[in-house]
Amino acid sequence: MQIFLTLGVILVALILFIGEILPPDTTAIIVAVTLMLLGLVTPDEGIAGFGNSATITVMAMFILSAGITRSGALQMVKDWLVKWGGKNPHQQIFVMGMIVGPITSVINNTAVVAMFLPMVEEWSKKQNISSSKLLIPLSYSTILGGMMTVVGTSTSVLASGLSKQLGYQEFSLFEFTKLGILTFTIGLVYLGIIGPYLLPNRKPTTSSLISQDYELKDYVSEVIITPRSSLVGKTLRQSEIQRKFDLDILEIIHNDTHFPQPLADKILSVGDILLVRGKRQDLLSIKDEQGIEILPDVKFGTQDFEKEMISGEEKAAEILILSNSRLIGSSLKELRFRQRYNATVLAIRRGQELVRERLGKVPLKFGDLLLVQGPKQSFIGLQTTREMLVLEERDLGTLRQDKAWISMTIIAGVIGLAATNLLPILVSSLLGVVAMILTRCLKPGEIYGSVRWDVIFLLAGLIPLGTAMDKSGATQWLANNLIQLGGNLPGYWVLSFFFLMTSLLTEILSNNASVVLMLPIAIKVAQILQLNPYSFMFAVTFAASNSFMTPIGYQTNTMVYSPGGYRFLDFMRIGAPLNLLMVIVVPFLIQWLYGI
Repeated sequence: MQIFLTLGVILVALILFIGEILPPDTTAIIVAVTLMLLGLVTPDEGIAGFGNSATITVMAMFILSAGITRSGALQMVKDWLVKWGGKNPHQQIFVMGMIVGPITSVINNTAVVAMFLPMVEEWSKKQNISSSKLLIPLSYSTILGGMMTVVGTSTSVLASGLSKQLGYQEFSLFEFTKLGILTFTIGLVYLGIIGPYLLPNRKPTTSSLISQDYELKDYVSEVIITPRSSLVGKTLRQSEIQRKFDLDILEIIHNDTHFPQPLADKILSVGDILLVRGKRQDLLSIKDEQGIEILPDVKFGTQDFEKEMISGEEKAAEILILSNSRLIGSSLKELRFRQRYNATVLAIRRGQELVRERLGKVPLKFGDLLLVQGPKQSFIGLQTTREMLVLEERDLGTLRQDKAWISMTIIAGVIGLAATNLLPILVSSLLGVVAMILTRCLKPGEIYGSVRWDVIFLLAGLIPLGTAMDKSGATQWLANNLIQLGGNLPGYWVLSFFFLMTSLLTEILSNNASVVLMLPIAIKVAQILQLNPYSFMFAVTFAASNSFMTPIGYQTNTMVYSPGGYRFLDFMRIGAPLNLLMVIVVPFLIQWLYGI
């Protein structure tokens, strides 16, 4: 009965994960609560994930990554891209990969992608190439680079914790570094040689085409207030025109003077020209009611249109919704986005979907790309928020550049203490957090915002599932059935089977969920067949982080999905051969390096 109940909980969890009915972290907590209610784990075991060494280590690494990014240490490598990148696409991918790969071996890869996305966008514009030629390689390089050390990804840290929980040793910092370096090299060679032929040209190569990229010409218009208009003498707030209709006032032009945001309290006069975001049909329907006239299309050549949208102190830029953003799930109207950030959203890009109507009512998701217009000063504020990422090079004034070398020294110290076994990874990483705060690389209040709480709750909720599988006998039952199916196969093929299954599972679940489900079964099969359990642990750990076929299988893939203007199948075209290559090569390398 306990096996049946445990497998039932796993099945429901799989449905929730695959269907994206709830956020993954919410699903994980529901799983933990369900296990406690069914008596499959005790209350102490149900909440043990919050105090697990893997969970705390992952949390500490998020904070250390934030210290590096806030200090601007990663900005120092920008010149390397320009100096060695060249104009050849093969060379550009190789150089970018060689820079970001080693960095992500010690810094969380989502933080690295967040820092390099604007750099690559700017670099692409200067080189006059499409950023879609570089953003998938950026994501893949950080995924591959993260597997060079145990702290490179939360998946590796979790696998190390599960190893200890299942009666084996935790992984040392460089436990599988040789394997990680080899897989990174193989992956980068593939990306550098084959990538340019498979990667699409999805995005305009010049910034002046931003309006065409978002097809705004039919959604941004100029209207003039006539003498008969009911708006004369009123402020925008009093007129309630933005609240009643699906439109936004981007700018007011009065006697050739441009008034930027905020505009709510500006008094409207006869002859004022309003730059408006809204469907032309909607403007026509309120034309007589409000007493406005739409200015002729002749004013809107491509260059004139850009000048109207970006003039004087005004600018427009793309902004990415990050995975730990509190904006996720809320609409622009609920967030009072215009009032909070003093900027207006003109359009939302979600993969290939482009949203330009009823923007205020669209719930935001991780990976959404917002085209935002507003005063230049507002974008400085947006660059400092942890909710969003402005896809342009960061204002250096928002970074603590005097702390760059200090933060890098702290990271080096954390690695050195863990590598020499003077301190466990958990203790050295927490010591690094304290050092970041004492040296003012991070302010105390910033540590909470730097943690990916969705990942922390995901780990804490899933760890009890591994306990329930072990206690109920579900792991043993699944292992026995797998052995009946393929127990007579050579060890390499059994290892390859677990690599393939975990890799496929990662494409539809989170990488951490795949490790929790597959690692205990892999260890049990290895024990029964008297094979090397560590080889099976490494196979599952690497497979869980090798997610290349979809934009939703790994966080960094989701981050580059909309900015690169990619289609879903673009990831399949370049990622499927890479996944297949890893399925063939990695088990062989594990057998060669660690034995079976």
